[in-house]
Amino acid sequence: MNRLRHAEPPWPVAADVAAREAAGWVPVPLHSFVLKVHSRCDLACRYCYMYRSRDRGWREQPRLMTPETVDRTAGRIAEHLAAHGVREAAVVLHGGEPLLAGESAVGRTVSALRAAAGPGVRLHVSLQTNGVRLSERWLDLCAEHGIRISVSLDGDRAAHDRHRRGADGRGSHARVADALHRLADGPHRELFAGLLCAIDLRNDPVRCYEHLLTYRPPAVDFLLPQGNWGTLPPGLGPGTPYADWLWRVFERWYGAGRRETRVRLLEDMMALLLGGTPQTEVLGLAPVRYAVVETDGSLAQDDTLRTAYDGASGTGLHVGRDSFDALLRHPGVAARQWGADGLSAQCRACRLRQVCGGGHYAHRYRAATGFANPSVYCADLTALITRVRGRLAADLDGLRAAAAEAA
Repeated sequence: MNRLRHAEPPWPVAADVAAREAAGWVPVPLHSFVLKVHSRCDLACRYCYMYRSRDRGWREQPRLMTPETVDRTAGRIAEHLAAHGVREAAVVLHGGEPLLAGESAVGRTVSALRAAAGPGVRLHVSLQTNGVRLSERWLDLCAEHGIRISVSLDGDRAAHDRHRRGADGRGSHARVADALHRLADGPHRELFAGLLCAIDLRNDPVRCYEHLLTYRPPAVDFLLPQGNWGTLPPGLGPGTPYADWLWRVFERWYGAGRRETRVRLLEDMMALLLGGTPQTEVLGLAPVRYAVVETDGSLAQDDTLRTAYDGASGTGLHVGRDSFDALLRHPGVAARQWGADGLSAQCRACRLRQVCGGGHYAHRYRAATGFANPSVYCADLTALITRVRGRLAADLDGLRAAAAEAA
């Protein structure tokens, strides 16, 4: 089979999905669905990729996903899972800020999803929130419907409030901290899925990590700032500043025996280095298996693509007329199921491609070539993977030596 050619028009528009399918490619079914139940937000975060990037499509979206769209989406998800024999799937209620949809709408949405999926499907439902509105009533409702909760928190008050503010300029840390204590220390702790933390190089990494630990999160996701070759992330280069930042977190976390919490980026990196399977699609070459449904029922790709250009996440598909199988054959989705063949020539030739996987898809964008490029964080990813590999290799050598001595 010939290698994919990354030529004009920019990748993945040039991807020949029909030819690939004729040559034997079989799409991998979806198992995760992101539902935009509300398209607006009650914060005005300075780094937001939804409202402050190149894409302005959110302005045309209805604020709330209607019951009719919810029901159609639930039916499409059930249809897709049944057609492919998928018996376990995840749904993330997202936004904007999903709590703006209101308790009644969220409860009805989850009931519709579970009813459509039926008793033969184990449906994991979660909610990604900024935490500002996370009251006891919301926790009770989430407990009633089996909704797990992830909260965005960027560190202590100074770190968090630098970016995560309301439209009035007021910081949100105090309100989020109250909500997190309510979640982490109250009767509904089992709903706590984890924390999402956007990296800011101005924050001390160990101090940031240790502040997150005060809420006893079951997992932490550290997120690299959105950027690409046309809009560089803040503070990038010279050197490897993001690798240096994450390496300090790794040393602190790994040195504690990883008993404090899961750090998914680092766990996935270690798993891939040891020949295992990652839990997320941030690293590695596993096929992309998630879809986004906008409030109007449009089927979309990853929201972070909005940072590339206006309309980058759109597909032209809609739950009212299109199945999720149709989405699997969209060039932007299909190309991300092709493993190394969906990467740029430079990434295909790299010895770290099985671990890095080319980096986050949105971070590869360059106007002339589309997404057929290494990640803008290539140097940082290379440095971090190399350091983590060295630490694991040293520890494995130590274990072998100890075993040999004991024998």
